[in-house]
Amino acid sequence: MFAKLIIDIANSNVDRLFTYAVPDELDVRAGHRVLVPFGRSNKPKEGFVIEVCPEYDTGFEVKSVIKTMEPYTALLPDQIELAKWISKAYHCTLCDALRLMLPSQLRGSRVKEKTVRTVCAAPGIDREKVRSTFLKKDGTARSPKQLEVFDLLFDSGTSMSVEDLSAYIPNASAAVSALLKKGCIVEKDFVTFRSPFANEIKPDVPPELTKAQLSALEAVKNGREGDVFLLHGVTGSGKTEVYLNAIKAVLEAGGGAIVLVPEISLTPQTTDRFRSRFGETVAVMHSHLSMGERYDEWRRIRLGKARVVVGARSAVFAPVENLKLIIIDEEHEPSYRSESTPTYSTDEVAVRRVRLTGGKLILGSATPQLISYLRAKQGAYKLLELPERINGIPMPEVEIVDMRSEFMSGNTSIFSKDLERKLKDCIGGGEQAILFLNRRGYSYHGECRACGFVFKCPHCDVAMTYHKFDGSLRCHYCGYSVRVPSVCPSCGSKYIKFSGIGTQQVEEQLKKLIPGVRCLRMDTDTTGGKTSHRDILDSFTRGEADVLIGTQMVAKGLDIPGVTLVGVVFADASLFHSDYRSGERTFQLLTQVAGRAGRAVKDGEVKKGKVVVQTNAPNHRAVLLSAQHNYKGFFDLEIKDRLRTLFPPFAVFARALFECANENAAAEYAERFAKEAETELKKVLSKYDAEGELLFVSYGAAPIRKRDNLYRYAVMLKLARTKHTSEAVTALWRLSDGFDAEGLRGVEINPNELL
Repeated sequence: MFAKLIIDIANSNVDRLFTYAVPDELDVRAGHRVLVPFGRSNKPKEGFVIEVCPEYDTGFEVKSVIKTMEPYTALLPDQIELAKWISKAYHCTLCDALRLMLPSQLRGSRVKEKTVRTVCAAPGIDREKVRSTFLKKDGTARSPKQLEVFDLLFDSGTSMSVEDLSAYIPNASAAVSALLKKGCIVEKDFVTFRSPFANEIKPDVPPELTKAQLSALEAVKNGREGDVFLLHGVTGSGKTEVYLNAIKAVLEAGGGAIVLVPEISLTPQTTDRFRSRFGETVAVMHSHLSMGERYDEWRRIRLGKARVVVGARSAVFAPVENLKLIIIDEEHEPSYRSESTPTYSTDEVAVRRVRLTGGKLILGSATPQLISYLRAKQGAYKLLELPERINGIPMPEVEIVDMRSEFMSGNTSIFSKDLERKLKDCIGGGEQAILFLNRRGYSYHGECRACGFVFKCPHCDVAMTYHKFDGSLRCHYCGYSVRVPSVCPSCGSKYIKFSGIGTQQVEEQLKKLIPGVRCLRMDTDTTGGKTSHRDILDSFTRGEADVLIGTQMVAKGLDIPGVTLVGVVFADASLFHSDYRSGERTFQLLTQVAGRAGRAVKDGEVKKGKVVVQTNAPNHRAVLLSAQHNYKGFFDLEIKDRLRTLFPPFAVFARALFECANENAAAEYAERFAKEAETELKKVLSKYDAEGELLFVSYGAAPIRKRDNLYRYAVMLKLARTKHTSEAVTALWRLSDGFDAEGLRGVEINPNELL
């Protein structure tokens, strides 16, 4: 037998199948990871077996596989096919695509299975004979601890870990060592799994579903293989309960499921809810796991011990056998788009994977992507709607405050008079509030009032953010940090001013406004620890703080019964960016964070939530329509504008980004690529008399011109979306292959961010 495999080297020069002979003593199948001699030096390299065949066609003698890396196949058949599709759809090597399917710790054997030291009574040992050696003539034991350990092991008839022994017999380790030397017991290693779960979960009682939930659930159950459902439900409408019941049906039929959430902060709360329903069959996958935990969770899934996977974006590749359901919660979130090679979209990957496995896909959101809702309206997706909150809970009242009027009336605080009053009433009434501002730090701009010097990062073309708690200026792109100088580095003046507000300043101002208020802050600065997200949320849920202040982490999916008030400190933070999606994203953020208010019945009474949105653009449709919880109204207006101006989904943006240490080189490469791309695309489109579908080609410095000491120049192309678009994009990728050595980071289609 012969194995055709991809060598684990992400280089286009070796992006092809290599054939190796399989020794008779090895069981090698498609999906195995193997070690093989590679290159002229025959240095051992890891590879992924793509297929096995009875003969080879290389024309020369082939080398042999050295060994398999695991006793089981690391890749499932559908994962191999998915990787092939990803390599073509996102123009990457097959090796890059295959690596997505595995925890990085598996490659290079950087992590091992965890073994536990266990002991048991020596096989065939005579108990009475052993006991006689421990007893004195008067019948008392010479070594009572050793005798106690031996008796426990002999009576149990099984192996026990030293840790478990110590739970029965305190300080048993010394007695174990002595018994091992005497040969009375023997030692073995027991392979176990590292658990990422630090807390015990009690089983929950499933609530009775509403008519809308039942209707959505039945539609999913009765759907066909490969169907995609868009579950559009207002915040608090019970989308998660639909997910849970859909998964239950899949498990009962012998299948498996994957549930994706957009933020690491949501994973603990979401995982707890799924564990309370499905117990130990739930695994979790996200970036805050240790290397060992991530490897062991992957192993539990691959070995079939876990059939429900909850995780962030990369969990879409989890090795779930008989995968019959993928759920993408908050499907509108930008974090579902990968920013590194391959730059995949999670929803596109999920659609492809359920088609390969014969499963179904549920996309859930209160504020779906415009393109998702358009596909549902056009019939490509099946639209399911939950138009009301459960238990008769009303949508929160949203008040828009014009901060320009506040300023003109003499209020220079970051809190409007209305938000101040509502905060005091909320906290005074024993309730909780969330304050949202999508900027961390204290102030995001610092300059000298005397000479105009701006504190910019020396490695990036951005202003540094002032962090008051440690007196530092930090770059939020490369991580560079420096102490705030006492005088201006340019002119020596002491007149240094910081402007703009971040979450740290909100916390400080709130404590001045309401002395004694208990605050928790949730942003990148406070969630660096492994369990930080869980600790903060658990503390807030237990009522140990009155106010939770945070960035977009607090805007998504949190369900905290005590929260009756949400304050949006500055709604415009994401509104006026040079991105055609800024209005859509602002609408989504405001709607989502408003949905955190008033989600539960307290003491038998429905407590209606209140939301205060502070803005300088009170008449912007993203602000007005989010206050009305009017997604369909926003969709109708926004999609008409996109069609009129030919923006996605009616057009395609392609960006080629060049990053070089030399600015002139980056500019020259970008200019040359732009000219060659225009020529190549017109050549392709001219075959169909469709040159006009190339709407524009431009090049120049990226909005952030310098980042991590690399100068960045971008080529932007805009194509009308037609039946010729895919051929034009393929031509672009083909052209990009010739620029790989010239600082081209890649060609992205409709990039997630344009900075």
